[in-house]
Amino acid sequence: MATVRQEEKLIRIETDCYQATIQTEGYVSGISAGSFIDKRTGVSDLSFGLCITDFLLEPGIDDEETSADFCYNWGDVIHGDIPKRYVELPQICTQARKLPYKILEGKDFVAVKQWFNWSSARSPYKGGSLWEQWLVFPNSVRWFLAYDKVTSVNTVDNLILRMDMPGHIKHQKGKDFDQIYLSYYDCISSKAFIEDFPPDTSYLYQRQKDKIPKRYIRAYQLPNGTWLAGMALDPSIVYEAWCHQRGYVCMIQEIGGTSIRAGESFGAVHIVGFFESIAEMKNIFDTYQGAKTIQVETDGWALEN
Repeated sequence: MATVRQEEKLIRIETDCYQATIQTEGYVSGISAGSFIDKRTGVSDLSFGLCITDFLLEPGIDDEETSADFCYNWGDVIHGDIPKRYVELPQICTQARKLPYKILEGKDFVAVKQWFNWSSARSPYKGGSLWEQWLVFPNSVRWFLAYDKVTSVNTVDNLILRMDMPGHIKHQKGKDFDQIYLSYYDCISSKAFIEDFPPDTSYLYQRQKDKIPKRYIRAYQLPNGTWLAGMALDPSIVYEAWCHQRGYVCMIQEIGGTSIRAGESFGAVHIVGFFESIAEMKNIFDTYQGAKTIQVETDGWALEN
């Protein structure tokens, strides 16, 4: 049975397969660092948090009129030579500080919704766009669902939401995990992530119109053989994804990257969880492939294409 309990700034979720904690104050959005625990094996995530949300961006280069507070840094080992501009800030995970939330307890699942309105924007845009995140925790499976949705108050030619998917990987010289699997690339040994390198040096994913991957899965294998994976059920929504070393393995992912008019929305559904093999990941992906939204009610949840 899936259960939920509140402890001051924490929402604790437990199913028959895992435990997870949502932090509503401090470092917010998604699942709290190290709190996603697999009951079968006892392993947990190595992240700063799973399904963590940042800010809104667009491709381009800041001009001289952009204030220092809104200048996006690039051309370094952290961001590579990938120019972008902020559209709306702040970064939710580090600067929202506290998120409102709604808890829904259904039959054989628990769900939590959080939301936030960005408060500032780079000219000529205005702040106020809405981010919403549903986290749905079904019983009897080792994974949960995350649905992130943005409703824009601006008209933007190419609007992007940045997030961590499934989450960054904290490690010591590659000793805390064995390998990474990227469905659009292949398996990569942890030894490739000992020295820092920019995101555009290796393993960079950038969407190409005629080369959308059949599956979109990003995962890392823990020393006991268990995989922790995040998968975008509609691969076409992913605009760009990084997998590079910067003191930790940075697993930034960006969704959207299309023209949005004021009042319109875009979003993505992900499955994040523990798996025994790449074959199992692929099987779960194929079962739910194509989902673009999720509807959550007390009597159940449903994915919609």
